[in-house]
Amino acid sequence: MIRSTTREFNYLTRGTLAAVLGGLLGACGGEKGDAAQSLPPMPVVVETAQAGDVPLTTEMVGETAGYREIEVRSRVGGILLKRTYVEGQPVSAGQELFLIDPEPYKVALEQAKGVLAQEMARLNKARADRDRIIPLFKKQVVSRKDYDDAIANYEAAVASHQSAQAKVKEAELNLSYTEVTAPIDGMASKSSQSEGSLISTSGDSSLLTTITQYNPLYVNFSYSEQDRLNFEKSVKSGRLEAMDATNWRTHIRLADGSLYPEAGKLNFSDNRVDPQTGTIRARAIFDNKDGSLLPGQFVRMTIDLGMRKNAIVVPQRAVVQSQADRMVMVVDADNKVVPRPVKLGAVIDKGVLIDSGLKPGDRYIVEGLMKARPGAVVKPVSAEQMQAISEQVVKGAAGQ
Repeated sequence: MIRSTTREFNYLTRGTLAAVLGGLLGACGGEKGDAAQSLPPMPVVVETAQAGDVPLTTEMVGETAGYREIEVRSRVGGILLKRTYVEGQPVSAGQELFLIDPEPYKVALEQAKGVLAQEMARLNKARADRDRIIPLFKKQVVSRKDYDDAIANYEAAVASHQSAQAKVKEAELNLSYTEVTAPIDGMASKSSQSEGSLISTSGDSSLLTTITQYNPLYVNFSYSEQDRLNFEKSVKSGRLEAMDATNWRTHIRLADGSLYPEAGKLNFSDNRVDPQTGTIRARAIFDNKDGSLLPGQFVRMTIDLGMRKNAIVVPQRAVVQSQADRMVMVVDADNKVVPRPVKLGAVIDKGVLIDSGLKPGDRYIVEGLMKARPGAVVKPVSAEQMQAISEQVVKGAAGQ
């Protein structure tokens, strides 16, 4: 069988009608039976297979993602006093986004400054004691123990002073962290915490919002290991003249079917196969100056791979499904229909590539496949002639 179930049904119905009509014609006389057997060949539209170089593309499903996506988290705990940005609007690097209650940290800073002042006083006293005891020790007026104690006290005072200075810097830093600022330019998302919430520095409570940089924008996708092997095999055999991977251009089609005006560029392909999915991760980058693309969109992406050499392309309507095989109905020199099994390649704008089964010069049926039984004699016509024949049939039916 070389037809789908629908075509088999049509043939069966047509054969049954032909048998009934044949019986009626036989009952009426031999002349009518001979006339039925001498029907002219059915007209079909044929094209001639030609080999040529065609651009080869592949289509993938991808998901958009921000060029950079930063989680804004609190570095200090406390009560969130206010949000100082507009959710869903652009923010600039360094812009204040949130304010955490700074009063406890101001108190901590004053305490640290007080300790620093005490340590400064201790250091001054220890330095004075050291400066007094050194000349006395040289004159052997004081003991070695008194000299060592003075030097040790001075060095301990220096260390304590440095520690107190560090505490002041830490308190100043914590106070500055109460003003949460944007680390990058981008689009700020919805606030994760509301005013009055108690913010901590660990867990989900520290997350305040997310900033995403939309320009440029990534499109993440995956391709199968089989696609990679087929591509490499085509390049090695010379059937495909591949472009440099660094210059592969990509185009995306949005959910409404429109083509995004900016072409992208492939900038990453992983060097390992995901063992769970059997696919290889890849990524393209697109300019998004007007912000028309948003992270999380699903798009259909077309990648320009190179030039397919000496390729034969046929319209998809010329390919017939026959169980597990694909066939093209070829018209031989005697205008007889010959089913030809073919191996299909990639689908492109002009049709589908034929990897094997057809050769240049073969004539194949494009229109009228329902009339083209294997072994039947057909009449090859052009598309214009077929249209004219169809119009005459319609006029004749209307006249009756």
